[in-house]
Amino acid sequence: MTGSTFDFWLLDLDGTLIDIEESYIHHLFEDVGAALDTSFTAHEAECLWYGYGDSRIEVLADHGIAPAEFWDVFHEVEQPEARAGATHLYPDAESFVPALSEPVGLVTHCQEYLTGPVLDQLDIADWFDTVVCCTDETGWKPDPEPVEMAMRDLGVAHNGHEGALAGDDPGDIGAAHNAGITSIHVDRGESNPPLGEPRPHQQVETFAELTD
Repeated sequence: MTGSTFDFWLLDLDGTLIDIEESYIHHLFEDVGAALDTSFTAHEAECLWYGYGDSRIEVLADHGIAPAEFWDVFHEVEQPEARAGATHLYPDAESFVPALSEPVGLVTHCQEYLTGPVLDQLDIADWFDTVVCCTDETGWKPDPEPVEMAMRDLGVAHNGHEGALAGDDPGDIGAAHNAGITSIHVDRGESNPPLGEPRPHQQVETFAELTD
């Protein structure tokens, strides 16, 4: 399938359209660890940042830190401007997304107070016709609710429109399947988490493959 096959597009953010400097992750978790009176190795910092599978839960358990306490400290320590300044676009996303003529929505686990500054810093806020930042109220991918919320915002929810969700994480693939739309796995390489079930309808290494 190519982009012209779909009536709308939904996209994940981190690891799909953008990435962050590795040094930022390590420095951030030095500060988070200090605030929690512990220290994280570089590997643990990456597990906490990406949260693939049970890796985040396991690291926190090893350090005796409750998830609620971790997130309270994390959100207090991380500064939106610093994160935005350490973020960059994938070149293939920069070519692909602005060229789409179909409605485009962003569905991300990145919180609103961070997402806004990142989109502004990269000057890509106008790429999206709707932005849904997952919360406990909306649910978290693979829950279909944040995807369906974006579809409702775009006016394409379960009314005959065919769309796709592209993302790098198993949660993106599961959310697409649960919402009844096409799933596209954007495989960025070694940093990507392993996929389980359900399998994606399509897998690409770059968005350029969707325009061939």
